[in-house]
Amino acid sequence: MKNRLFTLPNFVTLCNLACGCGATVMALGGRVDVAFGLIAAAAVFDFADGLVARLTGQFSEIGKQLDSLADMVSFGVAPSAVLFTIYGLSPALWGGGFLSGAFGWIVFGVALFSALRLARFNVDEEQREEFTGLPTPAAALAIAALGWMWSRGELFASREMIVAVAVVVSWLLVCPVRMFSLKFKGFGWRGNSLRYIFLAAAAGLLVVWGVGGVAAAIGGYVLIGVVQHFCCGRARNFA
Repeated sequence: MKNRLFTLPNFVTLCNLACGCGATVMALGGRVDVAFGLIAAAAVFDFADGLVARLTGQFSEIGKQLDSLADMVSFGVAPSAVLFTIYGLSPALWGGGFLSGAFGWIVFGVALFSALRLARFNVDEEQREEFTGLPTPAAALAIAALGWMWSRGELFASREMIVAVAVVVSWLLVCPVRMFSLKFKGFGWRGNSLRYIFLAAAAGLLVVWGVGGVAAAIGGYVLIGVVQHFCCGRARNFA
């Protein structure tokens, strides 16, 4: 179809981008709790734009590129801003000048590696039923959830810990570990069992732990991928 700028799916994608911009501003202003809500909203819009495109048949190359650009802000820059703010307000456990303010820029590695992750996804036709590396929305939600917990005094963070989180997440974004997609093959159990089990467990974590359950669920998602990677190699069976 013709590459029109103003379509319903593109509008939904722009809502994703707007949330990402707002999350970045809020995070750099110290409101990492608000940033979590905006990043979560961006993730909802990111899911919805593809659904709207399928329902309306309004697929376009512009929409595909716009989606990646929006994701770069919402799930790359915004979570980096969350980490940067927490870093600036946290102590250095090893004292002195160790990990001084200059090292805070390391956290923007999340944005850089998110760009690499998104670029690879755009050219890799195999990433449909499973992903190579941690999807950017999942990485962003995990970081934002940790930020929310920190803002509520539920989580202690030091500068060393923040840098470690940034490094680990950056690696997970581009690592060769294959992780399952939440796109369902119909509604039956066969072929979707792992997805149903994961979503049920994630819902339980949210009920018990609230926002902290988001980070825990994504941690479990990564663990499943890592275990399958080392135990099963590239062989996959999500039935």
